[in-house]
Amino acid sequence: MKRLALLLCAFALPGASFATRYAVQPAASKLGFSATFQGAAFSGSFSQWTAAISYDPAHLAASKFDVTVSPASVHTGDKDQENALPGAAFFDVAKFPTAHFVTTGFRQVGAQVIADGSLTLRGVTRPISLAVIFKPQGSGATLDVSGTLKRLDFGVGSGDYADTSVIGADVKIAAHLQLAAK
Repeated sequence: MKRLALLLCAFALPGASFATRYAVQPAASKLGFSATFQGAAFSGSFSQWTAAISYDPAHLAASKFDVTVSPASVHTGDKDQENALPGAAFFDVAKFPTAHFVTTGFRQVGAQVIADGSLTLRGVTRPISLAVIFKPQGSGATLDVSGTLKRLDFGVGSGDYADTSVIGADVKIAAHLQLAAK
């Protein structure tokens, strides 16, 4: 019986699909966003975040992204924005010190891969989809993801800041990750 089990495992393992696990190279990676304020575009990024990436474009069912961000680490290049965004009206980092995205699945739409997942921001969890561009490079890869979320769906910009004619409703997310295979 033991022999049969070993034999079955030996035949099953070559067909099993495993996504490659990657380590993010922080110095060459960026997690950013862009939006509008009074009709003018602005952009920002986060300096403190972690990402667990397992990905294989040939085996999307075995792939997974798990990203945790510290919204307090926001940088826009504008001191007023950088002081306001961590506050209660926007990210409310005192109550919600992290944001979290985890994939629920991947799908192929023509040549484009879409990562479907759940984003938790300010204690609100909503589905979000991100376009994925994966480019293998030697033993590593680059991974670019992009998508759009509605900030008010997460309660970002409450009170006077809920006016979408002042701060646009859409926030574009863009990340460029340099990856090294683990």
